[in-house]
Amino acid sequence: MAAATQAGTLDGAALASLVARVAADRDRAAFKILFDHFAPRLRGFLMRRSLPPALCDDLAQEALLTIWRRAESYDAAKSAVSTWVYTIARNLHIDHYRKQARAARADLTDPSLQPGETHAADTLYGRTQDVAAVNKALTGLPEDQRRVLELAFMDGLSHREVADRLNLPLGTVKSRIRLAMDKLKTSLGEFQ
Repeated sequence: MAAATQAGTLDGAALASLVARVAADRDRAAFKILFDHFAPRLRGFLMRRSLPPALCDDLAQEALLTIWRRAESYDAAKSAVSTWVYTIARNLHIDHYRKQARAARADLTDPSLQPGETHAADTLYGRTQDVAAVNKALTGLPEDQRRVLELAFMDGLSHREVADRLNLPLGTVKSRIRLAMDKLKTSLGEFQ
């Protein structure tokens, strides 16, 4: 296997060989050696950054998991294994810091961050029945009247835009909308 230094730590060539084995074969034994070597060192590195111990453990674990997942991205020509590993840990710390900073700047009164209004089940069921009744009433309209309503109310077009799209006079569009609305009022009279 790889040569170890007298202090019991692995040298650069041994570490590079282990990473290569993880990259090539997903070698669990090689990863265990890397894990045992780097886990306490990464934790110490992160502790020196004045992070809470639990966060140090989480970031060290995430760094080691990144090594497992992305071992094939290691390039021995660019850096030593230890440089690559510590860079991963440092970047994870920076990412964590940025997420915290964004969360601290979040405006908790922003309406988009507020939970939506909740309704009782009977209210939701009633709305479903209302939608079904409206859909049924719409299908009962003549095609020309339904089409102008769809363009005006569902697509949000003005009467002029509906007239232009359908190549109809503006007065015809307004008449068809008025007739369609009158028929819908009659069909849906119980909802008034």
